[in-house]
Amino acid sequence: MAPKLHLEFRHLRTIRAISECGGLARAADRLNITQSALSHQVKNLEDQIGVELFVRRSRPMTLSAAGQRLLRLAEQVLPQVEAVEQDFAGIKTGKTGRLHIAIECHACFEWLFPVLEQFRRAWPDVDVDIRPGLQFQALPALQKEEIDLVVSSDPEKLPGVEFAPLFDYEPVFLASASHPLAARDHIEAQDFAGETLITYPVDRARLDVFSQLLTPAGVEPAAIRQVELTAVILLLVASNRGVSVLPDWVVREVRYNADYVTRPLTAGGLTRRLYAAVRETDAARPFMAHVLRLMRTEPLKLQRQDASA
Repeated sequence: MAPKLHLEFRHLRTIRAISECGGLARAADRLNITQSALSHQVKNLEDQIGVELFVRRSRPMTLSAAGQRLLRLAEQVLPQVEAVEQDFAGIKTGKTGRLHIAIECHACFEWLFPVLEQFRRAWPDVDVDIRPGLQFQALPALQKEEIDLVVSSDPEKLPGVEFAPLFDYEPVFLASASHPLAARDHIEAQDFAGETLITYPVDRARLDVFSQLLTPAGVEPAAIRQVELTAVILLLVASNRGVSVLPDWVVREVRYNADYVTRPLTAGGLTRRLYAAVRETDAARPFMAHVLRLMRTEPLKLQRQDASA
């Protein structure tokens, strides 16, 4: 029965260093140990294996057949080990990591993509992914570390979870310029009673028009039409197939288009706040802090563009 071989990473590094340096002295300098300690390490390894690893009479030192076999192993294993060490060092310093985002706000893609493009350029080694949070329970997944950030307008008190405020936004009524409600200064809940309301395919409890306006007033639209894409919602509204309520960062693209009108909901308007839910242990990580800053900054850029238009 062959004896068990107890190899350590230091043995593989030793074989590689001596092979590349051609002698014990230079290899010891590279490994930052004494030549005597390196020689002793090689002798112990040879005793364990039962064969010589080097042809010592050669100058420079060359590997024996057994040494060549061990070198091939070192060249396979050590690059993988060193890559893992770099990954761990990056995680420790906050340079690498994972940022998997769930979105509970269907329209959030409109402003999030520019944010993530900036983030990708600044943190190329962070693994970024987006999952629609409406398709699963996003906050429990955050607590289980299945995802790392949830964009939501509905903060909850959850152990170990921090809801970082991002920005306030206004849900805005959108209609065709030829629609009868276009003449109004603002829109009340009762105005929806005879209308086809075009919404994203989201549970009404997560739609601002219902949670903040229609449900409290006990008003039901004449019909509800669910549409996946914002561009299709805008097309249907422009052709007078219905009205919609969208966040102000979405309607900014058509605010100055003669085919549409936008109006506030209620005389005083409605204001909502968007949050980023993250685990408390991750909130201070450098790349997490950076993406939160970008999420807060991007809507301000959009507002400045509107103001200068």
